[in-house]
Amino acid sequence: MPLSKQDQRASYPLAAYNFRVTVDGTAMRFAKVSGLAREHQTVTYRHGLSFIEGEQIAKYYIDKYVSVTLEQGTVIGSKFLHEWLERKTKCAMEVSLCDQAGLPVIAWRIAKALPVKLSAPSLDARTSEVAIDSLEIKAAGISIVHLS
Repeated sequence: MPLSKQDQRASYPLAAYNFRVTVDGTAMRFAKVSGLAREHQTVTYRHGLSFIEGEQIAKYYIDKYVSVTLEQGTVIGSKFLHEWLERKTKCAMEVSLCDQAGLPVIAWRIAKALPVKLSAPSLDARTSEVAIDSLEIKAAGISIVHLS
């Protein structure tokens, strides 16, 4: 028996190209986002009977900064990345993965995003590639929210 459309949507992975980025509530255009990670630190506790009972592992979350890279095509008159880099303030940021209708399904919310490096595009007269700006941010307070 064939699957219904709803069952098909629920069982197939989402396309990675359909995403949305907002910085302080303002929608931004980016071609690539990489480095989003949320991890837990662990501590291994060994006590006197560890050789019999085994070790205990404790898991905890530390709000540490990770590097996230955002890439976008260079456009005439687009100054937001340069201005954000110069502001020296932390912003809230959200990266949402969307379904085929363009509705957000899962979001990575970043409480503190601080731009630290803006790389100019590689310039080469022998190619016809698009000029891409690369922005590195330090991100902390990353939470994952399921919106559907």
